[in-house]
Amino acid sequence: MDLTDKLLAAIDKDHDAAVGRLVEWLRIPSISAQPDHAADCVRAAEWVRDQLVAIGFTASLRQTPKHPVVVAHHPGPKDAKAPHLLYYGHYDVQPPDPLELWTSPPFEPVVVDGPHGKRVVARGAVDDKGQTLMWIEAMRAWHGIAGGPPCAITAVIEGEEEIGSPNLAPFMAANAAELKADVAIISDTGMWDIDTPALSTRLRGMVFVQLDIKAANRDLHSGMYGGSALNPNNLITKILGDLHDAEGRVQLPGFYDGIPEVSPELRAQWQSLGFSEHDFLGAIGLSVPVGEKGRGALERLWARPTADINGIWGGYTGPGSKTVIPSEAHAKITFRLVPGQHHDKVFDAFKQFVNARLPADATATFQGGSASPGIEVPADSAFIRAAQSALADEYGKPAAMIGCGGSIPVVSSMKDVLGLDTVLMGFGLEDDQVHSPNEKFDMRCFHQGTRSHARLLARLAG
Repeated sequence: MDLTDKLLAAIDKDHDAAVGRLVEWLRIPSISAQPDHAADCVRAAEWVRDQLVAIGFTASLRQTPKHPVVVAHHPGPKDAKAPHLLYYGHYDVQPPDPLELWTSPPFEPVVVDGPHGKRVVARGAVDDKGQTLMWIEAMRAWHGIAGGPPCAITAVIEGEEEIGSPNLAPFMAANAAELKADVAIISDTGMWDIDTPALSTRLRGMVFVQLDIKAANRDLHSGMYGGSALNPNNLITKILGDLHDAEGRVQLPGFYDGIPEVSPELRAQWQSLGFSEHDFLGAIGLSVPVGEKGRGALERLWARPTADINGIWGGYTGPGSKTVIPSEAHAKITFRLVPGQHHDKVFDAFKQFVNARLPADATATFQGGSASPGIEVPADSAFIRAAQSALADEYGKPAAMIGCGGSIPVVSSMKDVLGLDTVLMGFGLEDDQVHSPNEKFDMRCFHQGTRSHARLLARLAG
């Protein structure tokens, strides 16, 4: 039995204990957005620190202005020529609301049967405690079989990812020398399906804007003033209604400037995945796709930018009727960005778009929030090739090279602050209910993800 076989056998033997450790971590309600759970965030950080110490790492909690970051190091073998790896994860979770939709309490994990075997149901199961614990469990196997990982490892596990990681980039900048590595490895993405592993090489970025439009100095009686006074609700819906043309293209000036076309090879690879947009939409009760006409479904989801109104309000919204013309109206808008776009330019273009449509007596203010660029990871690096080999060995088929419509701001921070490319090797599934009630993680994904991480370390060690 060679070393890799011994590692995999150890992971298989320890699987039930690993699930028990996951359940223990999931019981800690480490909700970063809620001040009442600050102590729970510290407990969750201490828990994972202790796990790393138990398998040979030096690890400590580093305070930030909000929640602590866990930083851990393992030197690896003295004469190792393998790359230095930086693993990232997060211990914080989303609020579990609405509680009444959970089939079991969100912080009382249960292991139940599902279509693919056992699954654990709890807040944080897949995002990201379960996926973080996979690579820790892989290193536990390396510790038990070989005395430690085959290369130098640095681990960073933060507690603010679910609130936009406001303190992570400054922390990394202040500790850049300590965090120096050759590549970052993150498991916070998904597989193509339960049988097909995936590596994500594209991420969309995001710009958030809150638009506030004001007109009269008070709410008005719609009978006395209707037909004479400007209505901000009418105005904001008219302006935002102009965001897209009949072909589904966003109408901000210069919005598509600098966006490269997807290569024919990549487009063909995506088409070969057999994605059914009909089934994708049917699962959420829809049937007709929207977006840019003339673009394929996966291209629209992974490689094209979007504009969406996330919330809109103004005037009276309570039960029954109150006939007012409101003095102000508000909307929250997000733009999903792709490589080639810059978030500052998109924010400025939106302001230009709105201001060009404002009539006399109306004023607009713009509040910016989170912003991150679109990311494309080099798909032909030695690190990606090692991950492809590890996944092919585990699953018996090539990994799908996919995009991700969402944003993972830490990937851009790794590149901008530390100069690191990232291997995004995730094991979540489309039905994991991320950020929703009844979040789950299939134990088959957890187990094979752990095995895949053990294989990846062997591949990177040569």
